[in-house]
Amino acid sequence: MNIIQTDCLVIGAGLAGSAYALHTARQGFQVELLSLAGSFEANSDLAQGGIIYDTTPDPQLLARDIQEASSQTANPAAIEQLVREGPAAVKELLLDELGVGFDRDTAGALDYTREGGHSARRIIHTKDATGHAILESVARQVDRTPGITRRNGFAAIDLLTLSHNSDDPRDRYEPLTCFGCYALDTATSGILAFVAKKTVLATGGLGRIYLHSTNQPGSVGHGVAMAYRVGARMVDLEYVQFHPTVFYQRGAQPFLITEALRGEGAVLVDERGQRFMEAAHPRGSLAPRDIVARTIKQHLTATGDLCVYLDLSALAPGFIRERFPGIYERCLAHGVDITRQPIPVVPAAHFSCGGVHTDLAGRTNVRHLNAVGETACTGLHGANRLASTSLLECLVGAKAAAQADAGDLRRGGFRLPAPRPWLSPAHEPDPLLIRQDLLQIQHTMWNYAGIIRSPRRLARARRILLDLREDIQAFYCDCRLTRELIELRNAVQTALLVVHAASLNPVSKGCHYVVEEE
Repeated sequence: MNIIQTDCLVIGAGLAGSAYALHTARQGFQVELLSLAGSFEANSDLAQGGIIYDTTPDPQLLARDIQEASSQTANPAAIEQLVREGPAAVKELLLDELGVGFDRDTAGALDYTREGGHSARRIIHTKDATGHAILESVARQVDRTPGITRRNGFAAIDLLTLSHNSDDPRDRYEPLTCFGCYALDTATSGILAFVAKKTVLATGGLGRIYLHSTNQPGSVGHGVAMAYRVGARMVDLEYVQFHPTVFYQRGAQPFLITEALRGEGAVLVDERGQRFMEAAHPRGSLAPRDIVARTIKQHLTATGDLCVYLDLSALAPGFIRERFPGIYERCLAHGVDITRQPIPVVPAAHFSCGGVHTDLAGRTNVRHLNAVGETACTGLHGANRLASTSLLECLVGAKAAAQADAGDLRRGGFRLPAPRPWLSPAHEPDPLLIRQDLLQIQHTMWNYAGIIRSPRRLARARRILLDLREDIQAFYCDCRLTRELIELRNAVQTALLVVHAASLNPVSKGCHYVVEEE
């Protein structure tokens, strides 16, 4: 088994992982950056709406909006960090250094938009592909920065800890301590050990444990499952945010319809053309996401309709094509001309507000193991995330974690034993069984632990998933490792953690909505 040693191991090359790698390498440390594919299979790449930047009129107004969107459950310290450090993080990296091409008005000033839950226009954007524009610029900078080795096609399997993976029997008495991971090179099917002084989980979200999701394929909570298996603390996993507006058409692949459309004046209507959000919230179609998604779900259940619609009639056709070209083209490819027709939409799993518990510097309760981005939970989002905070959280969290880690790395004192060799069976896994098991997880989560939950539904989900985990673990132990098998193993573990968290919380808040038994 090959062993690669480094200062910092980053698992995940989306915005959070890439930004951490940049900050750390610039301080003279070696970084290994692993990703299942390339940077552009990260959820960051799919972010359409924008990133918060202008808070100068009243910074505390943003803090109030974040707290209100969270149903007054968010961590005030995490909010204060984002509000205080966010604008500088955007200016320094995205505007001054990388010159990301954010949209500007005719005078050359940044164009600001507004999204649901926001009381002011403070979001900058690049048409309707902001995440791609940001990640493309950051990824280019990563590739030309000395000290960073990018390794695409590597799937992390398990974290290395002194307790589990050292041959020195004395190490089992050490506090929980991480020193890297085992990883599968999907191109060769070889197993490598990455031994690192600092390990950073930046694996993104978990939306693909649900049947309908805006997330990239493979986003099943890899970081959550790996961290849980070595004893990391989890928090707020019941708070899975469902995006209210995802394109719906029979036989079509669903895709995100940005909230910025509603920020610019689009409104939600049913198939009879009637607005229904005004009765649910004073902000109508611009209510926080949890309220909009839940109201749509309840409206569809009551009416029997298959979807609702985004009515864009208040927007000029030329403005729609200029401001939202990606959505315009994708909808047109499915026969929907959004300059003349409403967009059929339904909710879908979008963002995990919870995750691996960290402090404001990304530290978990496992020594030398950090988490950043959507994998982590500082409490910033509480029970529900405010729109356009996620990309900003990636930048702020990555910079804070890199600064803290740099201090530790300079001080030294790391224990880095040679990990035990990985032994893998030779049997080939059955791809049909893997697909079927993953579909069962996704259907179970969608039906019993989705937008609206009940104790009985959650109990049924737990029974199904516990049986399934036993079957999958036996399957996993008996077969040669593949990316799909690793994904399945992590998916069932993440799903169980979400269901367990939801079962322990009887209080409806934000994304977690529990109904009485019928």
